Amino acid sequence: MKRDTILSMKLPVEGRALETYTVREPRKFDRPARPFTRIAYAAAHVVADPLSAQEPWLEAAVDWDATIAYRRHLWSWGLGVAEAMDTAQRGMGMDWPASLELIRRTLEAARDVPGAAVGCGAGTDHLAPDPQLGIARVIAAYEEQCAAVEKLGGRIVLMASRALTACAKAPDDYGRVYDRVLTQVKEPVIIHWLGEMFDPALAGYWGSKDHAKAMDVCLDVIARNANKVDGIKVSLLDKDKEIAMRRRLPKGGVGGPSDPQRAVRMYTGDDFNFAELIEGDAQGYSDALLGIFDAIAPAASGALSALAANDRAAYHDILAPTVPLSRHIFRAPTRFYKTGVVFLAWLNGHQDHFVLVGGQESARNLLHLAELFRLADQAGLLADPALACRRMRQLMATHGVAS
Repeated sequence: MKRDTILSMKLPVEGRALETYTVREPRKFDRPARPFTRIAYAAAHVVADPLSAQEPWLEAAVDWDATIAYRRHLWSWGLGVAEAMDTAQRGMGMDWPASLELIRRTLEAARDVPGAAVGCGAGTDHLAPDPQLGIARVIAAYEEQCAAVEKLGGRIVLMASRALTACAKAPDDYGRVYDRVLTQVKEPVIIHWLGEMFDPALAGYWGSKDHAKAMDVCLDVIARNANKVDGIKVSLLDKDKEIAMRRRLPKGGVGGPSDPQRAVRMYTGDDFNFAELIEGDAQGYSDALLGIFDAIAPAASGALSALAANDRAAYHDILAPTVPLSRHIFRAPTRFYKTGVVFLAWLNGHQDHFVLVGGQESARNLLHLAELFRLADQAGLLADPALACRRMRQLMATHGVAS
């Protein structure tokens, strides 16, 4: 679609130079009029409290009102909220007590929103990783967090465990932990396999640094516990690995409390190839649990509505320009992607500041953020270009760059 140019400003480029960039009018997206044909969760970020007296490197200071308001924004576009995940800086600024409070507040807010879906991260992050930990302590840590989430009425996303990675001696240790935890959950969970590009402490998860061998272990766990597994979210940034695993998941008849014929779902966590994976192929498709959906909620919703209407041309027209944006936000070091997600929320007026929990607004350089600005504009995702330009100039000024 043609979009008129409306503003221009100078942005930094390689070589310590400034270059004029022209901003176009934003794309317009409608709220969904029908249910999606894919389940779609956005892993939501937290909004820091910049006026807190807490030291940002030591304690998480959260603006609860703004944080919950952002979840209402995501729900308004028909997306579910995956709460207290890595996008919310879980284990990277947000500890377990703060994460549990976040889960509680989100579940409470969801009660007022018809159809609001919430998945709640449960892991072992209150247990410090140590090679001397026993597997029994890892199991107990998972049990503690799962019980806390279930007590609040939440559905569990079973997060990968740094503590398990640190102390596991063999693939069977993973099976022992997951078998025990899954037999006790009340409702089927989403297992989250978070790759080492997102969290280096999780390298070798499932007992092998070879993803193919690790996949075999994970699939065996799922096969043994299929009635307690809604799906698996795979965050390896490799579409071929995800497709290969998707084709090996139980296809139906695995039982379960609500649907005796349900299949185990693949939830893509691939922020590089999500458009292709969600569309799928003749042998299946992936649902979504994505950090990038936090940043591109209107476009994600519009594309999913187009897919539900079987308008694949419109689906790709909307999502195609968001893929370069996502690949840029999630570029290595991938764990710093939260900085880009919050930056875009700030540009679009969802929060009044560009401050992250843990001071991670400093994790990306000005050139990276300037390119993010350009790519967001090219995707039509600067909702108020005048505001976005003012804030970009403000950021540049703090870096000593005049525009």
